[in-house]
Amino acid sequence: MRVLHVNKFLYRRGGAEGYLLDLAGLQRAAGDEVAYFGMTHPQNESPLPYAEHFPSYVELDPPPRGLRPRAAAAGRMIWSPQSRRGLAAVLADFRPDVVHLHNVYHQLSPSVLAAARAAGVPCVLTLHDYKLACPSYQLLDRGAVCDACVTGGPLMAVRRGCKGGLGASALLAIESWLHRTLRAYDGVAAFVSPSRFLAGVMRRAGVFPDRMHVLPHFADVAALPVKVAPGGGVVYAGRLAPEKGVDTLIDAVAALPAGVPVDVAGDGPARAALEERASRRAPGRIRFHGRLDKPRLHELVRSAAVVAVPSRWHENQPMAVLEAFGCGVPVVGTDLGGLPELITPGVDGEIVPADDPAALGAALARLVAAPGRAYELGRAARAKVERDFTPGAHLAGLRELYALAGAPR
Repeated sequence: MRVLHVNKFLYRRGGAEGYLLDLAGLQRAAGDEVAYFGMTHPQNESPLPYAEHFPSYVELDPPPRGLRPRAAAAGRMIWSPQSRRGLAAVLADFRPDVVHLHNVYHQLSPSVLAAARAAGVPCVLTLHDYKLACPSYQLLDRGAVCDACVTGGPLMAVRRGCKGGLGASALLAIESWLHRTLRAYDGVAAFVSPSRFLAGVMRRAGVFPDRMHVLPHFADVAALPVKVAPGGGVVYAGRLAPEKGVDTLIDAVAALPAGVPVDVAGDGPARAALEERASRRAPGRIRFHGRLDKPRLHELVRSAAVVAVPSRWHENQPMAVLEAFGCGVPVVGTDLGGLPELITPGVDGEIVPADDPAALGAALARLVAAPGRAYELGRAARAKVERDFTPGAHLAGLRELYALAGAPR
């Protein structure tokens, strides 16, 4: 089978990109031919044979300065002729059996679906966030959980000004309203949701409920070494952004015994603010490592007694949890989104309320203080991944969805 993966970023920027690249590797190992289409970006993986057809790089967070650049970026968010032309050229040369879309919003736009439809290639889209139900992606209103647009429609974002002001909120709301009104995503034959929670949100919002399919992500742990001895501290691994709740973890450090190492791996727009907060709230107790490659990240995770996922937004199905489980380390996560679907309290981790440093700190302290128990929870976590999140089952499920979309078996 020939599979074309389409995503705006083509480097390990976050969970969506990590899943995409790992899935492509899995498909190649199974004998499929795989190619990519995305936006031009200095950090994209190399080589990318079709890079000459990619639309130009544009930074939208923060948005470009100046009236003309902002207007051009806004137009591109709604419909990108450059993306459509580029994908049409790739489709003509690569001739895929299926186009597998991921995060195409904003930088690529649903114009890519028009190219696929014109070429007669079926499309499947994996949902990595809530964009098709929530204009600001995250079901958040200035940091607080919100589902107003799920039931009230995307124009609720204008009324609430939830994206940091009326202008930005209006642009995102109008973009979503236009795409919904014009049924811009109607060309997607099957939507893939990694969690039951996200699928439920989409159904409540009326986002193609008859085409929504739940298929959990996978974790290839066969060659991944597992933690071999009890002990260690706390690790956070992920993007450093406000919705991830790393500030809550920093505030929770006060509940941990002195000398317990707390390591933060990852990068993002909140890094400088988080480092400054750590220097004030927990001086000398938290180490920031930046973005690590997979071997070094897994080594860091295995050194921990527990991994913290302190998110204050409705996580979908974060790979950070599955990778921690694969390393044989339990997870303390919050009670939002798909996290409770992954973590079974007292079996492979703990669930705590979001934005509650005291509860998070107490749960982490209990596991750090009982390394033998944490180790046993980690072994159960590894067994869960080996049983429920295998690459083979994921690939088989995806092939069924490709066939349902119209791709040949």
